[in-house]
Amino acid sequence: MSISIAEISKVTVIMFAVIDIVGSLPVIIDVKQKAGHVNSLKATAVAFSIMVLFLILGERLIGVFGIGVAEFAVAGAFVLFFIALEMILGVHLFKQGDSLTKTAAIVPIAFPLIAGAGSMTTIISLRSEFEMMNIFIAICVNMILVYVVLRNSHRLEKLLGDGGIAILQKVFGVILLAIAVKLFTTNIQSLLGS
Repeated sequence: MSISIAEISKVTVIMFAVIDIVGSLPVIIDVKQKAGHVNSLKATAVAFSIMVLFLILGERLIGVFGIGVAEFAVAGAFVLFFIALEMILGVHLFKQGDSLTKTAAIVPIAFPLIAGAGSMTTIISLRSEFEMMNIFIAICVNMILVYVVLRNSHRLEKLLGDGGIAILQKVFGVILLAIAVKLFTTNIQSLLGS
């Protein structure tokens, strides 16, 4: 088990692109507005735990439930699809209230936004190329970045203003929708055996 700065750097960049915490800022701000407060440390800790669990157990974990990576990715695509619709259309599909206040740090922030199907499938894929310790360190680096963005989302909200947030929500809503469609189409093909 060797620690390689080059491997850590590569995995960190890949994971940062997949997690896309900066691109998720409009979703985070929207959830915080609906829930009133999101515990940044709790969201980061839950996302970190999910990713490390997937790093160690990966396919075996989801195999226990009789599902594969493709099924998992398709399910995640549906959740991302509905979050994207909320952002683009300005409608509320998820029930608001006490339950959102209690669970916002976990659903949808920690899962599926940060530690979603994309992150999990990427971690499983990275296992075949990189040392587990290097992937673990890269996950730690990304979780620090995630925590910083979550913790400072209100400052970023003030910096952007209502108009900037509205524009970002629509733009990133479309991007999130595209990611959901790509996740769905890529994985549905393998499920249907084509």
